[in-house]
Amino acid sequence: MKYNIQTLGCQMNVSDSQRLASALEQLGYQAAGEHDEDSAVIQVINTCVVRQQAEDKAWGRLQQLKKLKEKNPDMVIGLMGCLVGVKDPLRLRKQVPFVDVFIPPSEVEPLTAFLQDRNVEADMVTEQVAKRARLNQFMDAMHDEGSDLVLPLHERNQLVSAHIPVVYGCSHACTFCIIPFRRGIERSRPVGEIVRDVRNLARQGVKEITLLGQIVDRYGKDIPDGPTLDQLLRVIHEVAEEENLYRIRFLTSHPNYMTDALLETVAELPRIMPHIEVPIQAGDDTVLENMKRGYTQQQYRDLVEKIRRIIPHVAIHTDIIVGFPGETEAQFMETYRTLEELKLDKAHLAMYSPRPGTVSERRMDDDVAKADKKHRHERLEDLQAQVQAEINARYLGEMVEVLVEEEHKGKWRGRTPQNKLVFFEDSSTNWHGKLATVEVTWTGPYSMQARLPQTEPATPDIIPLMS
Repeated sequence: MKYNIQTLGCQMNVSDSQRLASALEQLGYQAAGEHDEDSAVIQVINTCVVRQQAEDKAWGRLQQLKKLKEKNPDMVIGLMGCLVGVKDPLRLRKQVPFVDVFIPPSEVEPLTAFLQDRNVEADMVTEQVAKRARLNQFMDAMHDEGSDLVLPLHERNQLVSAHIPVVYGCSHACTFCIIPFRRGIERSRPVGEIVRDVRNLARQGVKEITLLGQIVDRYGKDIPDGPTLDQLLRVIHEVAEEENLYRIRFLTSHPNYMTDALLETVAELPRIMPHIEVPIQAGDDTVLENMKRGYTQQQYRDLVEKIRRIIPHVAIHTDIIVGFPGETEAQFMETYRTLEELKLDKAHLAMYSPRPGTVSERRMDDDVAKADKKHRHERLEDLQAQVQAEINARYLGEMVEVLVEEEHKGKWRGRTPQNKLVFFEDSSTNWHGKLATVEVTWTGPYSMQARLPQTEPATPDIIPLMS
């Protein structure tokens, strides 16, 4: 029997889906192939509601699954993630009665328990006891050092880059953000658990790990005298050296909690990549105050200057929301000028959409016209494409180190330490999961083309003519 998990949204959801897939495999299910997802007897949608577009995709897929279940009543439908949230979704249960299991973010037990109980009712007691024991062993092994049961089977020794949650939930509560309502308050994971995950992933072929948190640089702040993110990174760096893990990243940071100690740790330790994700969200102080971000435009500019001073060759990524309630054209232009002058390596852009229950949805009018939001979004897209093209052009003719993730349309695809996408050709070597040093031959705003270094032909020995 097969399962299919559709994952929407952030890297945290990707990590959650991997753990769920691995648990399902312990119950004897297999992943459906790329072209037969609809044939799977277990269908899970891991949802995101941070943006309206992601939520719309989830609802669209639910309607597709409803029709599939009408044809196959034995199909099990699971709804997972932020659409479900951490509280019992009573209204949601009434909206989608055809959904069998509602799974909160970062949990797997609701679905596995449902499947076990369902199979027992189907008079499969002997087989089910064996499966239950196997699942219990899996759950125990997930917390034992040396376990190789973190990734689902089809990703073991195939996945080059993986994500590890280090802090769940969020307690910062920006006025536009629904995460605290759906993923709960901030909860930092113990260092030992995180280290075991790092070892497990490295022993399954992973070469790069990214530590995740809604505000990752708040790691440990919910624990009295708890560890800090820079301390955690130092521990993980030691593990990376032992396990031959090439690269460490972390995201997403908040300007208010990015310390000098954290930046100095990134600069000092070679396996931590010079890549910082730190959202500004808006460039106007009034908008930032309405968002409850806790800093000014100038403070953000000062932080960018500090990051660049402490970490050589750093790439800085940011997030921006256009069309926040009350944003005037003049305020938008403050954001535009800030992005134009800071010249950041990447900007994740979004048009504001009110999220149910958030402060901005309850107390602020969504008064920026949709056409204005779209126009502002397009202007920032065009600007950022120019900025990225300018930055990437500096790499032309340079040698860069690429961690190769996969083969894509006849070329090898990988990323630099600054997380820039690079393609190169080589049919003589399997570069999957390896580090390649290549020469950049073409650059654009979103990717680069490169080639392996050209070796000079050997000079033949010159034999003097006999006189």
